[in-house]
Amino acid sequence: MLPERLIAKFEQMKILVTFRTMNGQRTLLEICFDKDAEIIFMEDYPADMRGNLLSDTDIILSWNPEQEGLFSAGITSERVKFIQLLSAGYDHINLESFPKEIKIAANQGAYASPMAEHAAAMMLALSKRLFVYHNQLAEEKFNQLKSFTKSVNNAVLGIIGFGSIGKATSRLMNPFGVRILALNKTGKTDEEVEFIGTLKDLDYVLKNCDILLIACPLNDETNGLINKHKLEIMKDDAVLINVARGQILDEQDLYEHLKSHPNFYAGIDAWWVEPFKYGKFVINYPFFELPNLLGSPHNSAMVDDAILKGTEKAAKNVIRFINNEKIVGLIN
Repeated sequence: MLPERLIAKFEQMKILVTFRTMNGQRTLLEICFDKDAEIIFMEDYPADMRGNLLSDTDIILSWNPEQEGLFSAGITSERVKFIQLLSAGYDHINLESFPKEIKIAANQGAYASPMAEHAAAMMLALSKRLFVYHNQLAEEKFNQLKSFTKSVNNAVLGIIGFGSIGKATSRLMNPFGVRILALNKTGKTDEEVEFIGTLKDLDYVLKNCDILLIACPLNDETNGLINKHKLEIMKDDAVLINVARGQILDEQDLYEHLKSHPNFYAGIDAWWVEPFKYGKFVINYPFFELPNLLGSPHNSAMVDDAILKGTEKAAKNVIRFINNEKIVGLIN
């Protein structure tokens, strides 16, 4: 729950929640804003009232504005001043659909801890080939002396996107003695790493890493970042993990590389066509026929309390906006 000291003196602002609440979100939000702000839940009203609700609200809390009908309802800056997303990513947001005067913030770092756990689990499972030998045992193949795995101790972990997720993963893997080669926007960090650089140093990281973690935002600079050429730079027996966005990896190039490099393993949590953005799940290549792929349904953040923690973090950012303090995760 939010500390009492964080509850500001609201100026009768109206907060509109446009997503369907679950897992106690509604109660949490009502408690967060129960002092002087009025919180309204769109789920309580029929669809034909969206326009009226939007014209009479100051702040919007949203998961996916397009799917929640905000684009079709129309938003003006005459009343709405701030939109807070519950999602940490924001590539599903078409900024041109909103007036430039409206501030929009992503829920930066809200799900870093469980996502780091998921990334670390994939790294270990793939390095140790756990699912491969599990399947062999199911076929009554007991190849102890021929079932080699990769050592994680002293392995080089390359991290593209050394933000909240990248740093949390680095800390989890430190006890294994991994060496960190990290990339971020500034080429600077306070974390203990062997190397820190920017995307201009990408080839250096790809050539030297045993494990690669993709944890950067999807934008013009990172769209299609890892393609055929970049994959060929990597070691033939490297492990690649993507918990960011599918489009950072070229789908066809990854499939062809996995098919032609049987000792190269990939763990994919973020796919190219997913229901959250496109309303459906589609893969264009038979990834799951490959023995060197481990997949999960973009659930790296989904632990029991993830939704409530993410909601609380978003609520704190709304309070920052109301208090005229610095907003975290501003994307426009």
